[in-house]
Amino acid sequence: MLEIAKQLKLSEEEYNRIVELLGREPNYTELGIFSVMWSEHCSYKSSLIHLKKFPTASERSLTEMGEENAGVLKLKDNWALAFKIESHNHPSAVEPFQGAATGVGGILRDIFCMGAYPIASLDSLHFGELDNPITKHLFDGVVRGIAFYGNCFGVPTVAGEVRFEHAYSGNPLVNAMAVGIVDVNKMISAKAEGIGNPVIYIGASTGRDGIHGASFASDELTESSHQDRPSVQIGDPFTEKLLLEATQEIAEKGLAVGMQDMGAAGLTSSAAEMAAKGKVGIEMNLDKIPLREKEMTPYEIMLSESQERMLLVSTAENLPKIETILRKWGLHYAVIGEVIQEPVLRLRWRGEIAGEIPVNALKAGDGAPVYDLPRKKPAWLEKIQSGNPVAKIKSKYRNSEFSLHDMLLSTLGIPTIASKKWVWRQYDNQVGVRTVLIPGSGDSAVLRLMETEQFIAVCTDCNGAYGYLDPYIGGALAVLESARNVSAVGAKPIGITDCLNFGNPKKPEVMWQFARACLGIADACDILNIPVTGGNVSFYNESPESAIFPTPVVGMVGIIENEKNITPMAFKNSGDIIYLLGITEPTEIGGSALQKVLCGEYSGNPPAPRFQLHSNIIESLLDMIDCGLVESAHDISDGGIAIALAECVIHSQNLGAKIQSNYDNDWDKLLWLFSESQGRFIISVAQNNISAIETKLSQSNIPYSHMGEVIAEPVLAIDEMRWNLEELSKTYNSTIPEAMRS
Repeated sequence: MLEIAKQLKLSEEEYNRIVELLGREPNYTELGIFSVMWSEHCSYKSSLIHLKKFPTASERSLTEMGEENAGVLKLKDNWALAFKIESHNHPSAVEPFQGAATGVGGILRDIFCMGAYPIASLDSLHFGELDNPITKHLFDGVVRGIAFYGNCFGVPTVAGEVRFEHAYSGNPLVNAMAVGIVDVNKMISAKAEGIGNPVIYIGASTGRDGIHGASFASDELTESSHQDRPSVQIGDPFTEKLLLEATQEIAEKGLAVGMQDMGAAGLTSSAAEMAAKGKVGIEMNLDKIPLREKEMTPYEIMLSESQERMLLVSTAENLPKIETILRKWGLHYAVIGEVIQEPVLRLRWRGEIAGEIPVNALKAGDGAPVYDLPRKKPAWLEKIQSGNPVAKIKSKYRNSEFSLHDMLLSTLGIPTIASKKWVWRQYDNQVGVRTVLIPGSGDSAVLRLMETEQFIAVCTDCNGAYGYLDPYIGGALAVLESARNVSAVGAKPIGITDCLNFGNPKKPEVMWQFARACLGIADACDILNIPVTGGNVSFYNESPESAIFPTPVVGMVGIIENEKNITPMAFKNSGDIIYLLGITEPTEIGGSALQKVLCGEYSGNPPAPRFQLHSNIIESLLDMIDCGLVESAHDISDGGIAIALAECVIHSQNLGAKIQSNYDNDWDKLLWLFSESQGRFIISVAQNNISAIETKLSQSNIPYSHMGEVIAEPVLAIDEMRWNLEELSKTYNSTIPEAMRS
């Protein structure tokens, strides 16, 4: 069995530990169960000690990180927000359409199995360079998969990000996030409780699709990974919609004791985790599982990752009511077992015991191994950080034929910065009639909560180039940028979920990057006083070429109490004054869009996080918005001031901006325009509010400067330079469509 264990990605040490826990050698089914439950994807065995650095509680927190299917934060009037982000990277690399589609389906089930109703979907997508035909194929398939599942299911895909870097050429990242609203009195736990209570299988029948999907996600991609297509699940959003409606009715009537989605590791993880959380056991009869393929073995049944399935525990008294609901919605179901006092997962099949494992032996952080793997700062990093990016950029700029006018257009046209309308026009972003700010109209999406008369802002963010140059700063800036994005639309940041995408954890350099990024996230959350409510770790994001950039994606939620505070990025009125909030350090161009355009690679150090300044500026901005003093607001990130101003003009349509740089030569202007110093906003203010704005900024010690004013002509004018709306819009809007047509 040891050789089989190794084939299933278990080490000899882990196999010996299994024998010790069982007091005997495992059979084939049991070994398969251990292999998926002890995989990185399910057990967090190499990351758990680092995740414990995160602040995980606030006055709004209703769940502990990792204890339920999603994080839950309290709103008001017994309503709460459930949200989570997860990866589906490896499946999307092999089969982009189904990989992305089932990623959306899986994260939606994590939300509604808690009794929450999904109200929004988001994503964070990272691909190789868009001039690569393989990238185009992956990009097209992933976007179509997300659109197919979300549109058919009926959830609006409202926000996200798409980035293109060579580091993701062999290993794209597809991170899916979902948000739902739940009545806390009707929330369903993921615990199995009540000895003798029936265990009910709900949803699609079980096939052989997705077997060992969790293990597949816990290994590097290779040139033969396309042969792992059987590890990619097949999604059916229409069945999922029926599952949603049925589980909502069950939650509404308070009929469930506990419920969990059959996600990674399928029936194995849902049964084992529910039992462990409830400190009970579960006995199941595999003969009763609805199957869609003949002659499936216990091993295949337990490890199948067929989609659109739930495991539910109810009381015997409520079982007939649940069955009536499931028949009403036309769903497969079967009573497959019961809750038992002995804390084991016991499987019966054809009159025999096919497997019996103590549930704690499978539990992450308990029987499952926990490793503190070696960490080592990469030798190549010091060389990259010690370079002088300013000198290199200066040389490249002076030896190029670029004018400042050309530089702005060239930077605006790189795919990471250019409009993603080609993407989001494929998504239904307004189904459910909650969406207030659609993609492109603000720094975050804004949705209406009719239940509480509040609004939420949601976004995802991570610039992997920053993490490449300094993973600590990269982790911190992912949190801080997402906080800026929700603040810019008038929302107070209240919590994050994260998806930590890294290379092979067995390489000390990767674990050093991971540990540093986790510390950066923790420090940023501490300064903002917000919790990490949950998320996902995705290791082994490597191809034969190289590992990805360290990419700790952050999904942020913010709360808006008053509709009048919703703030777009577009300028509103001619004559309004444009202010720059924050500090601009011209030499902060490590990892910048300017560096990519001129040098084609990244070096130096990323911009400083400026933790306290971020906190102060966000607090001050929200106060000014609440006082009705701000007409528009836009965070400054990729491409610096130049790109932020261009985006404001593009989205304003009939208005423009006249800006003074206060620099005399092109070189100084270039650095001022394209520096990516963090913690900055561009805001516009009505002339009659100038005194009030400047008084508040001064009282709060917020650095600011008067940049210029909004003008009636649709142009961006910076000193003597001018870009008209037509050329800005053409560059911004045509890059991705033209690349996908070529």
